[in-house]
Amino acid sequence: MNSQKLSPHNFKSELSLGPLLRFWKNRVVPRSTDMARCFEDLEATINANPALCGVLEDPAAIETEKTAVASLMSAAFPAADWDNVIAGAMTPLDHRPFYYTPAFKHLVMNEEGQIKGELKQPELDTDRFLQQRAFWLILDKVYGISHGRNTPVVRAALDPETRLARYFRILPDWQFLEIKTVGKPKPLTQKERRRILDHIDDPDMLAKLIPPQEFIFHGFTLVRAVDVTESEVFLDLARDLIEQETMFCTEGFKRLQDRLQILFGKPDLKAGIGALQGNQVWVVRHNDLSSANCIFRNSNHVSLEELKDSIWLRAVANNALLIVPNLANEKRLCEAEKELLDSGIRAVLIAPLHYQGQIIGTFYVMSPQPDAFSAMDKVLIKPLVPMLSMAVRRGVDDINNIVQTIIKKKCTALHPSVEWRFRKAAFRQLECLQTNEKAEMEPIIFKDVMPLYGQTDIRGSADARTASIQADLLEQLSLALSVVQHAYKIHPWPLVMELQHRIEQRMEGLEQSLQAGTETEIIAFLRKEVEPAFEELGRMGTTVALSVESYWQPVDPRRGFVYRKRKEYEDSIAMLNKRLSAYLDDEEAKAQHSFPHYFEKRQTDGLDYIIYLGAALREDGRFNPFHLQNLALWQLMLACGMAWHTQQVKPSLAVPLETCHLIYYNPTPLSVRFRYDEKRFDVDGAYDVRYEIIRSRLDKATLNGGRERLTQPEHIAVVYSRLQELRDLRKHIQFLQAKGHLSNEMENFTLDDLPGVQGLRALRVKICMDSPTLTREFS
Repeated sequence: MNSQKLSPHNFKSELSLGPLLRFWKNRVVPRSTDMARCFEDLEATINANPALCGVLEDPAAIETEKTAVASLMSAAFPAADWDNVIAGAMTPLDHRPFYYTPAFKHLVMNEEGQIKGELKQPELDTDRFLQQRAFWLILDKVYGISHGRNTPVVRAALDPETRLARYFRILPDWQFLEIKTVGKPKPLTQKERRRILDHIDDPDMLAKLIPPQEFIFHGFTLVRAVDVTESEVFLDLARDLIEQETMFCTEGFKRLQDRLQILFGKPDLKAGIGALQGNQVWVVRHNDLSSANCIFRNSNHVSLEELKDSIWLRAVANNALLIVPNLANEKRLCEAEKELLDSGIRAVLIAPLHYQGQIIGTFYVMSPQPDAFSAMDKVLIKPLVPMLSMAVRRGVDDINNIVQTIIKKKCTALHPSVEWRFRKAAFRQLECLQTNEKAEMEPIIFKDVMPLYGQTDIRGSADARTASIQADLLEQLSLALSVVQHAYKIHPWPLVMELQHRIEQRMEGLEQSLQAGTETEIIAFLRKEVEPAFEELGRMGTTVALSVESYWQPVDPRRGFVYRKRKEYEDSIAMLNKRLSAYLDDEEAKAQHSFPHYFEKRQTDGLDYIIYLGAALREDGRFNPFHLQNLALWQLMLACGMAWHTQQVKPSLAVPLETCHLIYYNPTPLSVRFRYDEKRFDVDGAYDVRYEIIRSRLDKATLNGGRERLTQPEHIAVVYSRLQELRDLRKHIQFLQAKGHLSNEMENFTLDDLPGVQGLRALRVKICMDSPTLTREFS
C-alpha cells in the first residue's frame, strides 16, 4: 500500500480506480443498458492487470492499459470537453496528476509533472489548508458533519507563450474519493460535535477528536481549473488603486503596469498617466524616458500648450476612448509624441479621466507593435476608467499635500498671493528626490515690489497697563496690611510689626512708580512670606479670620493674585483689537479681490500691516501702477474706518482707549526675500534695509524738537519723503475731504530726526468723526 504521510497529522492515502469502477457499475450502467457490455469488458481488462487492481502502487501502471483507463475516465472527462477543459485526476491529498487533459498539462503542470505556480492567497499555509480539507472530508463522508464552507483556491501560473501570470480557480471534485476507516470509527458525542464546529478551522484541535491514523483516503481527486485571470486582475487593480502611492511612485506604478500586461495579455505593454493640473499635465510613465523637469518621483510635467493637437487632447476633445493604430502614421507630432515614437512605441489606447464631471487627465496603454489594440481592448479598459479617475485625483491631491507639507515645514502659513512661487520651489526640491540629490529650498526673492505700510496704535496702552498693575498690587497689599494690623492689635508680636513695615514699604514704592521686576517681587513676597503666616494669624480671633477671608476673596484662583484692573485692561485691549482686526480682515479681503497682493498683519497693542505689490508677485507677471494708487487711497479710507470703529466700541470698554493712525507712503521699488530660518519676508539688500529701519522707528516720530508726537487720536498721519509722493497723497486726501471723511485743514511737517533717519516729511489731517458720510460708509 502506498501511504502518503501529511505532516504533522499522518493522513494515509491510496490511489485506486475502485471508486471509478463502482461509479460505472452503480451510476452509469443502470442508466444505459448499452454501456453494460462495455463496462464488463473494461472491468475485465482492469481486473486482469494486477498493477491496476486495488491500490495502485505506481501511477505509471495506467500506461499499460491506456485505452481502457481512458474509456473509464470518460465518465469524468467527457470527450466533447477533452480539448478545451482544464482538468486532471490526482492522487489523494498530495495532488500529483496522473491523468489529465492537454490544456491541464499545458497550462497547469510543469516539466516534472507537478502542479506549477503558487497559491495567489499568500496568507494560506498550503500544508495547513490541506490538513483542514482532509478533516472536512472525514467529517462529511464519515460523520455527516458538513462544515458549510468551500474556500476557493486561486493558483497563479506562468503562461507558456506570454510568460505572464495567469490565474486559475481550482475546483476539486471528491466523488471518486472514499474515506475508509481502520476498524470502527470513533463515535462522537454531541459535545464533541459542537466543539468540532467551533474549531472547524483548527486542524490541531480536530486531530485530538478525530485521530487521522484511523482513516484512509482511497481513490483519486478530480480537479478542474477555471481561468479567472481577468476577474482576478480586476480585483488586484481595484485594491492597488486604493493605495495612495500606486500612481505616483515607481514601485506602485510598475505593479500597476505589470497587472495591465497580464490583463491585456501583452508582455511589452507600457502604461502612462497624464494628470491635468492648471495649465500643465503631470505625466507618469514607467520607463527611463526624459528625467528632465521631473516634479515628483517618477513623473514629469508638460505644458498644455506643448500638447496642442496631440493624441491625448484629441481623446479629451472627443470625450471617448481613442485607439491610435500606429503613431508613426500621425502627420504632426508634438515633442511628447516624438518622445514616445523614439522610444519604440507604435500603438496607443487612450482613456479620458473625469472627476465630478470635469476632465482631470488621461490614462493610456502603449505597445511597440502597430495595431496592437482592438475594440475588445476598449471593452477591457472601460471598467477601469472610474477607478483610475479616482486614483489619479487622489494621487494629485497627495502630491499637493506633500508640497504643502514642505512649504509649511519651511515657511509656515503663506499668503495666497505668493503661494504659487513656493509651490514651484517645492516642486524643484522634489525633483531632486528622483536622483536622490540633497537640496534645500531655493531662495525666494521678489524684485521691484512696492511697499505700503500702515499702523493703528493704541495711544497710552503701556501707561494704562502699568496703572492697572499698580492698582491690583496696591489692592492686594492693602488687604494683606489689614490682616497684619488686625493681628497686631491682638498680639503685638515683633514679627507681625516687621511684616506690617515691609508691606507699607512696598506700598509707598508702588505708589511712586512701577519699576521693572517690581510686580514679580511683590507677588513673590506675598506668596512666600505674607500668605504662609495667615494660617497662624487667623487663629487669633474672628476679626483676623475675617480679614484673611477678605484677602482671598478678590484673588484670582488660577493666577494666585488680584487680577481685577489688569483683566479690565486686557479685556478692553482684546475687545478693541478684535473689532479693528475683523474690520481690517474684511477690507483686506475686498482689496485682495480687486488686485492680488502680499499682505501681512501683526497684532499687539493695536495693529500694523505691510503690503507688497508688483509684477514679480504675480504668476502671470501683470501689474499696472493704477493698482498702487488704488491701494494708497484704500489705506487712507481704511484709517478712517479704523477711527470710526474705535469710536463705536469705546463706550463698551472698561478702560478708556484711543487709537492713532499712521501710514508710510514710499512706493520705491525694493526686493524682498523670504527668510527660511525666521519664516518671514524681509527686505533684501543694504539699500532696501533703509525702508525697514524707517518703518520700525516711525511710531516714535516727533515734531518741534520732541515736544509733540506726530500721531494723534482721530487723526491720520502720512509720512513721505519726495515731492511726487506729496502730490499723490494730496489728490487722495482732497477726495476724502470732498466726501466729508476728513477735515479741510491739512498740516505739513518736517519730522524730527530719528536715529539713522533724517529728512522725512509728514501730512496730518483730522478725521471728521461726526460726519454722516463717515457713518454711512463704515456702519
